[in-house]
Amino acid sequence: MKRIFALLGVWIAASAMPAAAQPPRGSAMAAATTAAATGKERLGDKASDNQRVNDCRVPPEKRGPSKRPTECAQK
Repeated sequence: MKRIFALLGVWIAASAMPAAAQPPRGSAMAAATTAAATGKERLGDKASDNQRVNDCRVPPEKRGPSKRPTECAQK
């Protein structure tokens, strides 16, 4: 019977101590709330795309060095 109580005491003491391999709970929540970027966002800015046909809807400060037509076709 003493052996059972001794093992139970050791088990309770061991489970009460925090594990060194586990991160604190607060840091896990901070990592989970960070928004993941989509593939399109990771690849780059659409305004700097060299295959773009014109600068119709691109703000002037985001236009690249290549000159493209700025007139928009009215639909």
